[in-house]
Amino acid sequence: MSNGLPFTISKTENFFDRLGDFVGDVFYDILPEQGFELRDEQIYMAFQLEKAFKQKSIIFAEAGVGTGKTLVYLLYAICYARYKRKPAIISCADETLIEQLVKEGGDIEKLEKALGISVDVRLAKAREQYVCYRKLDALVNQTDDSDILAVHDQIPEFVFEQGTSMNAFERYGDRKEYPWVSDQKWESIAWDPLQQCSTCEWRHRSGQTLNREYYRHSSDLIICSHDFYMEHVWTKDSRKREGQMPLLPEASCVIFDEGHLLEFSAQKGLTYRFHAGTLQKVLTTYMSQDVREASLYLVEDILAIHDDWFDWLQDESVSVEGSNRRDVPRSTKMLSFVKELDGKVNQLLEQLVFDSELFTIDPYHIRIIEEYLEFFSYGLSVLIKEEQGIFWLEEEDTDLTFVIMPRLVEDILKKEVFSQSIPFVFSSATLSQAGSFDFMANSLGIEQYDSFQVSSPFDYDENMKVIGYTYSNEDVKWKEMEQSLVEMNGSTLILFSSGEEMNRFRKWADKTNWSFPILYEGDEEISNIVRKFQTDIPAVLCSYHLWEGLDIPGESLKQVLIASLPFPPHDPVFQAKRNHAKDSFLEVDLPYMLLRLRQGVGRLIRSQTDSGVVRIWVSPEQLEDANKQLTAILPVEIAWS
Repeated sequence: MSNGLPFTISKTENFFDRLGDFVGDVFYDILPEQGFELRDEQIYMAFQLEKAFKQKSIIFAEAGVGTGKTLVYLLYAICYARYKRKPAIISCADETLIEQLVKEGGDIEKLEKALGISVDVRLAKAREQYVCYRKLDALVNQTDDSDILAVHDQIPEFVFEQGTSMNAFERYGDRKEYPWVSDQKWESIAWDPLQQCSTCEWRHRSGQTLNREYYRHSSDLIICSHDFYMEHVWTKDSRKREGQMPLLPEASCVIFDEGHLLEFSAQKGLTYRFHAGTLQKVLTTYMSQDVREASLYLVEDILAIHDDWFDWLQDESVSVEGSNRRDVPRSTKMLSFVKELDGKVNQLLEQLVFDSELFTIDPYHIRIIEEYLEFFSYGLSVLIKEEQGIFWLEEEDTDLTFVIMPRLVEDILKKEVFSQSIPFVFSSATLSQAGSFDFMANSLGIEQYDSFQVSSPFDYDENMKVIGYTYSNEDVKWKEMEQSLVEMNGSTLILFSSGEEMNRFRKWADKTNWSFPILYEGDEEISNIVRKFQTDIPAVLCSYHLWEGLDIPGESLKQVLIASLPFPPHDPVFQAKRNHAKDSFLEVDLPYMLLRLRQGVGRLIRSQTDSGVVRIWVSPEQLEDANKQLTAILPVEIAWS
């Protein structure tokens, strides 16, 4: 029944009339008969969403924890996909949330069992989530790392056997298949922007290619991250020009789960990344062709300026805690590098025209070089225009990457995304600010929208305690956290504001003999760590990313420790927002912190029977303002210790 509607419809009946009847039957009769609780909030949300699907409009659906919002949007998405015969796209904040949605016992599986249907759901993951065989093959000859070698041992045989029929190909290479590999090691074998997939001899046998071919043919749901959806949006036209398929097929509708995080993914999707070695690799290939002497001199000039520019970037950039983005000053010196480099690159683009007419260079190489130089020049042009771009330097070991991001994306989103005549649903417990959705709508280029708010049905006064602490130094804070962990005997989620803060706690905690395991984000594939936390009840999970989406009901999670108020880092992205705000604290820092804090607190109570305590640490200078701010957004009154 995977391709048919889960209800009958005659020639004289309207789809939406029958859909409304079916939705009513599901939430009033079918689900309660299967042991689900009848929730007025869920039913109200269901009939609000019906308007968006009927009118093909945009709707902001702010629904508190426990309202069952996921079941509602899944039901509509599946039915509408089958009606339109096009898959629904469900875009999640990140890969962790994708796994939460499709995990064993998750909402999709619950809906399948309750309705007696089979849902065709396939995952479209970011390229970084797949092993790059080219990198892996080069590394296995240089390393004795057992984790890396174990990944190589699991590569299917057909990858090596060039004569194998494509009918024998099978999907492989997903990050999830190698849970023992740490995030740091994964980066050494996963796809990265330096990989030229179009010219790779393994491209038709790569895990990324085979998984992409698989998810395209989903009849019901394709689930991806916000980052991946935005990459699809920004690259679909260029991919079509190059004779390639867009990353995602045409959709019947799009659901943005945790939609409050979409703006940053849109900015991130439009970034221009200049790796220190890529330009040299591209131009060295060009120099190896039979080109004119004038072109060779121009290439040498470009490479010399480029090397000097990156030396300057490395010397002048400043590290920022809580971010891998090193701050770079917008100085006269930097702009002189950029303008000179841009001028030389444009001269070389003109020279390419003459060189191509000599027919001494492979046309394919000409096209690759031309596309990269155009990309390079356009990124520099964004940087040259004052107030148009945000920029920073990323440093990984000895690798340097200069990144340029557009400051505003609403005009592009308005044209490329929200001009489509399909339903768009934003779902989250935190979409509005002071009851208004205008801030989010304006930042995304959305002019007309519907909205509604549904509060959580949980009895927080009865089941949750929130305790606040101040601390004079981190050692004091760590000791208080240790006492809380021992009292609860584990079963705790600790949320940190940054990876650096988590690592400082880890360094301190490693000196203590704990009676329960402590799991740290990054040590293994994230869904595997979450599964261990859920099944090993005394465990403690330390994370700096899982403020949203983590759904662990029951005894595994009885306490949430928030190590510090999650203010945004002072990195270039947030500094740009602050620079364009009348009051940076009230317009940028405070809203971000309160939204993230609301999400973090929401990890504790995930069912009617859950109970527990949230403990929050604030610095003494934050105390006066924090008491007022936290009282306004927390579900229960905070008690200060």
